[in-house]
Amino acid sequence: MIGSKILSSGHYVPEDIVTNDDLAKVVDTTDEWIVAHTGIKTRRVSLKGENTSDLATKAAQIALDRAGVSADEVGFIIVTTFTPDGLAPSTAALVQKNIGATKAWGFDLSTACAGFVFGLATADKFMKSGDYKYGLVISAEVNSKMMDFSDRTSTVFFGDGAGAVLLSTSEEGVIAGEEMHTKGDEKVVHSGRIAPLTSLSADNYPQIDAFVQEGRMVYEEVTSNIPTHIQDFLKEQDVTLDSVDYIILHQANLRMIEKISESLKQPMTKFITNVEEYGNSSSAGIAMAFDQLNSSVDLSGKKVLLTGFGAGFTYGSILLTF
Repeated sequence: MIGSKILSSGHYVPEDIVTNDDLAKVVDTTDEWIVAHTGIKTRRVSLKGENTSDLATKAAQIALDRAGVSADEVGFIIVTTFTPDGLAPSTAALVQKNIGATKAWGFDLSTACAGFVFGLATADKFMKSGDYKYGLVISAEVNSKMMDFSDRTSTVFFGDGAGAVLLSTSEEGVIAGEEMHTKGDEKVVHSGRIAPLTSLSADNYPQIDAFVQEGRMVYEEVTSNIPTHIQDFLKEQDVTLDSVDYIILHQANLRMIEKISESLKQPMTKFITNVEEYGNSSSAGIAMAFDQLNSSVDLSGKKVLLTGFGAGFTYGSILLTF
């Protein structure tokens, strides 16, 4: 049976590092408050004109170079993002042009911070069709361009970055199981809303809203539901938590990850994190953390759990076996 294999991975972040003290100069907060509540010390912010497609392009090229695969061999490109360059063309189309993937088609997938898990699950179906030799899944976000820097409840969390994986066909697929959920809710987290017209006017132009979240509601939703979701998902796969070698959660907040670790009765040493240095990079966080793991550890014979959760409310898990 044809499945998909993760042939290589890569990630890219902007060069500008923004510390908590830097943020304290533009928003009412302190380094002590941010670290205590989020565990975040720094984040990368795109301050030199790099947009989402630029970050995605660089992460994709790293993955291609590591695998020694030419872009014109790629069959499709899926970009998960909720901070695209624009509504059209898709960010995936811009990446396709930038890397010279002349034979690939592409599209964007928007499930907010759960994007990489949803994107990987989607790509796996295309690979199983047997019609594609290689496919790219890229998660990229420039969250900074969507922030209201007077709102400290959101601004202190977020950073920019991109992660990518290159998939190839394999007789033994790396994805051992998956489970996805959506609970429609536009109130807890929303971003980029464009209001419809109420009248015709020559000076009308589209206006987009900044990112907004109800932080306490997000924390309670995640910490109460995600541990149960993980336990139920692994039970369906006939896999115990203790047998999972590494766990990569959405990099929302280190304190949230610590709480989930406690609820699952699993040591924090199993949890791969980058939120301390990269901040909450939305859908890119899991993709970047996976690349950091994949680049530093031999994953042969290992089980890796990926769990994403984000606005929508969307959440889901993938179990990878190597």
